[in-house]
Order: sequence, then C-alpha cells, then structure tokens
Amino acid sequence: MDDDPPPNARPPSVVDIHVSSAAGRLPLSRQRVSEIAEQVLLGERCRSAMLAITFVDDREIARLHRRHLGVAGPTDIITLQHASRVPGAPLVADVYIASAVARENARAAGCAVREEIARLTIHGVLHALGWEHPEGEGRMRSPMWRRQERWVERMRRGGAW
Repeated sequence: MDDDPPPNARPPSVVDIHVSSAAGRLPLSRQRVSEIAEQVLLGERCRSAMLAITFVDDREIARLHRRHLGVAGPTDIITLQHASRVPGAPLVADVYIASAVARENARAAGCAVREEIARLTIHGVLHALGWEHPEGEGRMRSPMWRRQERWVERMRRGGAW
C-alpha cells in the first residue's frame, strides 16, 4: 500500500514525559524541563520512554533518599528506574529533584538556578538510561559527568534557559 513505510524505516519515537512540582513554583517551566528531558532521551537514541520528573521539597527528597538508597538527609536528585533496560522495551523511570538543594548547588557553583535545574534534569535522564558515576572525588571526572556537561553546554548554546 502507498501508506506503508519503507521496510527499513525507523519506528516513530514514543516519549511520554510528565513534569510536576510539589515544591512550588519552579525557576524553569515544566514545559522547558520536559523539552530538555526529551531532547536528551532522543539524542541518546532512546525512542520509547515513560518518564516522570517531580520537583520535591527537602523533607520529601530526604524520605526518598532514606527509603531507596539507605542514606539519611536530603540530596539533589534521585532517579528510580522501574524496569531493566532490554532492547525494544520502553524506558520507565521517575526522577525526583529537590528544588531547594538545586538552588544551593547553583549558589555554590556560581551558576544560574535555571542552569542547575537543566543540569539535574539531564543528570536524572542519564541515570535513567543506565549511566553511573562514582561518589566522591572521581565523580566530576567520570564519563557520565563529562557527557552531562556536554549536554549542558549544548543546551546553553541552544538557549534552553
């Protein structure tokens, strides 16, 4: 039939991203956060994903940190992947970002809060895709961190915030 795609055509991307905030108003719109996440997913060749990104307060991120990672106190981001990555299966994950910790990170790094929110969004998506980094000293030299910062730079040049 004329409507049939050619046999070697790539299937369409199915990326469903839901962004919400239980931490009040965000410095970057939920739509923009969704666009950043989608750009990274597609750029990393993920064609099928269901991703929820939720901004939470310090108390909630500390609860999640203790429950899922066994660590007391708040952190900036937690990514929970809900299914093992197998070829052809959709990526299913939740990303939790602590808005107040993102503000502290931005202040300490001397960057805009909007940039830090974009960085954490990218970081969470990369974790959902299976990228990992060591804790401590080697974190910022890891392949994941370098990849994250390339995405941040690409987004900055593209006017993402």
